[in-house]
Amino acid sequence: MIAFLFPGQGAQQVGMGKALADAYPEAHAVFAEADAAFDAEAAARAAQASSGDTAQAVVRDLSQIIFEGPEEHLMLTEITQPAILTVSIAAARVLGAHGLQPSFVAGHSLGEYSANVIAGTFAFADAVRVVQRRGRYMQEAVPVGVGAMAAILGLDADGVRRACEEAAETEIVSSANLNAPGQVSIAGHAAAVQRASERARALGAKRAVPLSVSAPFHCALMKPAEARLEPELRDLPTRDPRVPIVANVDARPKTQAWSAIDALVQQVSAPVRWEEVVQRLASEGVTTYVEVGPGTVLSGLVRRIHKQAHVIQFGSPADLGAVMAACSISAGR
Repeated sequence: MIAFLFPGQGAQQVGMGKALADAYPEAHAVFAEADAAFDAEAAARAAQASSGDTAQAVVRDLSQIIFEGPEEHLMLTEITQPAILTVSIAAARVLGAHGLQPSFVAGHSLGEYSANVIAGTFAFADAVRVVQRRGRYMQEAVPVGVGAMAAILGLDADGVRRACEEAAETEIVSSANLNAPGQVSIAGHAAAVQRASERARALGAKRAVPLSVSAPFHCALMKPAEARLEPELRDLPTRDPRVPIVANVDARPKTQAWSAIDALVQQVSAPVRWEEVVQRLASEGVTTYVEVGPGTVLSGLVRRIHKQAHVIQFGSPADLGAVMAACSISAGR
């Protein structure tokens, strides 16, 4: 049984997806559709605000930013999120054109939107628009410098939770990404994250690594973003997904549109339970995982969680043969 997995923010790099767009008409069409849905004027305002320049920033088509940069524009959250979504959907459409269809889909944070598009919960163009605003709302929820995130390595989830509880004092800090055994990210107020990192090391963590992020994602500080995004998500035209989406918030398969949307609403301020997502997929009989889109982070996490799995990545034309072979073997089991 095959699952498609979709990456979240952090997988972006200038030039991603260009080889797909050049090689496959299905991918080229996705980038054209994204350009039509993308709010370039809003992105230009974000770029201007980020740089502090008084002159109007120039932001062109989303595809041009993805393929050519500049990198500082691609790294803006409200550009990064639709960019990763677009590359992921382009890659998935190529796989679909070659007859590959998953039995389950899942995505890490932002990647859950890609999963919903491929499952048919809502349209790709609608997803481009909503994740662009999602990125903006998340960035605006917490002033720059107020929040932070850190990766806690070598301490189990209970230990990380204890470190956060003991370090919070009057501030917010909590687990944000439960990615794999011994790999948990925390988020919250910057000082509280620092205290929790120190406490985690005292409890046995091997390392506590500050993360270079634009906001403290997946914690209670994101509640204002959740409140702004919720009505927009609930207003989307939807239909029940064609294949189950295993959601970040509770690692349960979503087979109805309303439950898939509920999961996306809660996901903004709730932790990403990625280890449980993969465990659920394994319990459902998934043996082959295809990471669809830019990067290979999810592939590494799956290998740590489901050691017997066959894991492969598809982000460029050079990957197609190996993916086709792996999925053919899986289908024949």
